[in-house]
Amino acid sequence: MSYLEIDQVDVSFGPVSDRTHVLSDINLSVKENEFVAVIGFSGAGKSTLMSLLAGLQEPTKGEVRMNGEVIKEPGPDLGLMFQNYSLLPWLTVNENIRLAVKTVFPKLSKKEITDKIGHYVDMVKLSHAGDKLPHELSGGMRQRASLARTLSLDPKVLLLDEPLSALDALTRSELQDQILNIWETDKRTVVMITNDVDEAVLMADRIVPLTMGPSATLAEEYKVSMERPRDRQTLNDHPEFMRLKSEITNFMMGLNKESKELAKGSLIPMPDIRPKDFSLPTARPRLKNKQSQPTSAA
Repeated sequence: MSYLEIDQVDVSFGPVSDRTHVLSDINLSVKENEFVAVIGFSGAGKSTLMSLLAGLQEPTKGEVRMNGEVIKEPGPDLGLMFQNYSLLPWLTVNENIRLAVKTVFPKLSKKEITDKIGHYVDMVKLSHAGDKLPHELSGGMRQRASLARTLSLDPKVLLLDEPLSALDALTRSELQDQILNIWETDKRTVVMITNDVDEAVLMADRIVPLTMGPSATLAEEYKVSMERPRDRQTLNDHPEFMRLKSEITNFMMGLNKESKELAKGSLIPMPDIRPKDFSLPTARPRLKNKQSQPTSAA
């Protein structure tokens, strides 16, 4: 049974006479505690899709539902982890999390709030940096702080909007492992947006490509049947990993090639207009004043 569901959704912007169609006929069903990755190119509408799931964007057509209820607005059950950290720069790591916890759980005692903060800061291995401001942290540490803040809200659905794309390879691998460990220990329904095929195959139960925009839609899904936990050190020797990586990469590159060909055919030829000549006219040589000319000696 579907826990999170997008049902025949369209998203468009602008006046009726000249609308921009971003997403078209989107259908997605996610089971409870399932990890689904949506993969696509930049500009395809991935963040718009994530905004739909988080209740930040209303569909032009269709419905988005969680546990059978239509999602009409954002809430603590939908934990969205942004790509750009979104930490308040004047608050420490602990204070950023405290503000979120107090807002969502106003009846908790001070001790309960402190314990909750400590639990999630420790979970993402930031206990040593709880009193540091965001500018004192590396990019990976800021993203871990953002993850701890999101998890502290106890969301039923964890939405990851390309949270690791700006990190270096080693930090990205470390955070991938942390997210997987948290998901396997404390089961949650996860939808992750990514543009990295390896990352999607490593982490997800299913991978759903998003076609190129405008009017992007979800293509046929790929099921990842590899056993868990998955060891990244041996993945390149796993025949299923290599098969999925090859198939998904070829499919996405085909979408990119098709999009470029369509764009090439839709180009409007430029008019043959030459730029206006703004050069100064050639000046005539000035005649010297006869009175200023020196007189020859007698």
